[in-house]
Amino acid sequence: MAETPPSTRGTAVPSTTVLSMRPQTERPSAWRRMLGSTGLMTGLIVILVIFLISYLLPPLLHLDPYAVEPVDRLQPPSAEHVFGTDNFGRDLFARIISGASTSLLVGFVVALISGVLGAIIGIAAVFNRVLDAILMRICDGLMAIPAILLAVALAAALGPSVTNLVIALSIVYTPGLARLVRARALAVMSETFVTASTMQGAGALHIMWRHLLPNTLSVLVVQSTFTFAESVITEAAMSFLGAGVPAPHASWGNILYDGKGVIMQAPQMIIITSAFLVVTVLALNLAGDGLRDLVDQRSRDLVGKPGVFARLAALVSPGRRAGAPAARRRPGRTTDSEETP
Repeated sequence: MAETPPSTRGTAVPSTTVLSMRPQTERPSAWRRMLGSTGLMTGLIVILVIFLISYLLPPLLHLDPYAVEPVDRLQPPSAEHVFGTDNFGRDLFARIISGASTSLLVGFVVALISGVLGAIIGIAAVFNRVLDAILMRICDGLMAIPAILLAVALAAALGPSVTNLVIALSIVYTPGLARLVRARALAVMSETFVTASTMQGAGALHIMWRHLLPNTLSVLVVQSTFTFAESVITEAAMSFLGAGVPAPHASWGNILYDGKGVIMQAPQMIIITSAFLVVTVLALNLAGDGLRDLVDQRSRDLVGKPGVFARLAALVSPGRRAGAPAARRRPGRTTDSEETP
């Protein structure tokens, strides 16, 4: 006779809950993510230092970039003239600092204007096929011309002035931003939350303001940073060619042009001005790369690795660290250390 198996009725069921020792990580704030990006913080600090030097030192030290002293022309660096003098006897330090303010102002205004116009054109082109075809073909035509040639032609047609230079550079860089915003806006329009908003009766302006603009703003800001750097380079190149900031206004391109003829007598005119230009553009590119990594979802995992500035901030103001996580329980298999009821 077969034996009957023992009954399991009334027997307690073993627990299947385990202890998870993984830390309960909280989403870092925007400031902590910025501190974690060494390139972004380095670029922002360098740009801030150049900005403060170019706008605060001239009135504090009474620097005059237009004071001419023919007797002191082409002087080497000294205690009186830190960077020496140019071929007209003007203080080179004052000229370079004044040129920094000019380049930063032109680059910032061009990035701002082209960003606003690019956002308007790119978002407006999404809602109308005819308007999209017209605006994008105009952008394609402008982008087919090399940037420096188009900028020189527009500046020559408008006349030599800082305002006309800003207008010319804005026309040059707006098409690229417009196409970038349009591509991002088309991707956002295919999302389900936009479809749901449309089915609920939302108008075009509501979708533009509540959905398209917030979701395209991140890529627009990042690309505008690179436009800032490109505008600084283009402004210097145009001023060097005589189509940018008119003389005697201080500009890095004008200083390089003046130093071209006296490079053997005063090489510091070329070397120091070029160094300022390279450092500024490099800092802007570092800031742009850092912002791109900050807003890109695929690069969020890199934020967890603390950078140099994050470590310095932790030393200055130590807060709650992630090294003391709280244990949490989750469904899983039973471990040996767990008791069964």
